[in-house]
Amino acid sequence: MKQFSTHDGLVAPLPRANVNTDDIIPARYLKSIRRTGFAAGLFGNWRYLPDGATPDPEFVLNQARYQGASILVSGDNFGCGSSREHAPWALNEYGFRCIVAPGFADIFHNNCFNSGILPITLESAEIDVLVKSLDVPGARWFVDLPGQTVADGFGNTFAFGIDAFKKRSLLAGLDNVDWSLSHRGDVLAYEERRRAEAPWLFS
Repeated sequence: MKQFSTHDGLVAPLPRANVNTDDIIPARYLKSIRRTGFAAGLFGNWRYLPDGATPDPEFVLNQARYQGASILVSGDNFGCGSSREHAPWALNEYGFRCIVAPGFADIFHNNCFNSGILPITLESAEIDVLVKSLDVPGARWFVDLPGQTVADGFGNTFAFGIDAFKKRSLLAGLDNVDWSLSHRGDVLAYEERRRAEAPWLFS
């Protein structure tokens, strides 16, 4: 998994509350359990016109000024609905490294960390201040995970909270499986010790 320390990125606004995981990646795109191949389906019901193929020019990600955006700012309760891991997979593959919102659904929030995405929770009033910078085309925000801050380019900086373990894992680029494997030596040593202590368990 890609490490996350600091990030300077173009920001795309999606001012909608209760964006659920089927909004993020509609069920018709769920044809694989691999982590790749989902970027084209990201926000598929909104990005495309009813024919399912023609980009809707009104949708934010189809607008020229937001091409290459790597920070998404949205409304409260982002990622609600089903627990599908494909949602952060699609966001990550599209290029989003960070999502800023007043709140996230718990399972989606945890899945983000296992996909190399930093979900940042800020107060709605703080987000409103930062969003004002988006009136300037090409606006970028700077995210500092070690310092736990997000800033616009106009002197506004806000601190965010994060679980200490999740912070360390993201800084190191470790998902849950990677973290477990990083302790492989300890696990093998324990198995050998138990084999000597209770050999009947291994017969």
